[in-house]
Amino acid sequence: MTLTVTDLAIARGGLALLEGLNFVLEPGKALILRGPNGIGKTTLLRTLAGLQAPLAGQIQGAEDRIAYAAHADGLKPTLTVAENLSFWMSVFGTHSIQPALDGYDLNELADRQAGNLSAGQKRRAGLARLLVTGRPIWMLDEPTVSLDRNAVTMFAEAVEDHLKHGGSALIATHIDLGLEAEVLDISSNKVKPRPIEDFDGAFL
Repeated sequence: MTLTVTDLAIARGGLALLEGLNFVLEPGKALILRGPNGIGKTTLLRTLAGLQAPLAGQIQGAEDRIAYAAHADGLKPTLTVAENLSFWMSVFGTHSIQPALDGYDLNELADRQAGNLSAGQKRRAGLARLLVTGRPIWMLDEPTVSLDRNAVTMFAEAVEDHLKHGGSALIATHIDLGLEAEVLDISSNKVKPRPIEDFDGAFL
């Protein structure tokens, strides 16, 4: 199903960040989210994922269809990789963790506690969660952090396969993943400073 965003405005900590956002994310398509650090990319992804309310505008097609991967890996350190993935599988009601283990080369790490993994291995295990959600829309916030070149390739291949099967992805990243994707640059949607005479409005 298509994700449609219309005249969206978002805030962080009560401070308006972005306004007038309009875009469409169709099945089988990827959008690369761009903009300078601090502009609100993470806040936008959190808003789309339903973790916070927008200031204004509409988000259509997101209901129970989004899997969100944030900066944190989302792993319980005392559980093994397989146990972590099995937990998320039970949450989302899917039936196998094997595609996730295969997709991110985690089979040899399946019985290792997540707390004993390297930063890159933790990131791979965290991203592998997406493959057990069964959700068609992926929201990804700097997903390649801590990944080496081979792991970045694994990630790009996982996204490509997801798109081929009718999924979609919105990815905040500064690197070239080699994906066929459009760029959504939100720089022009930054909220303009209010005039000084609107002193009270500046704090709403």
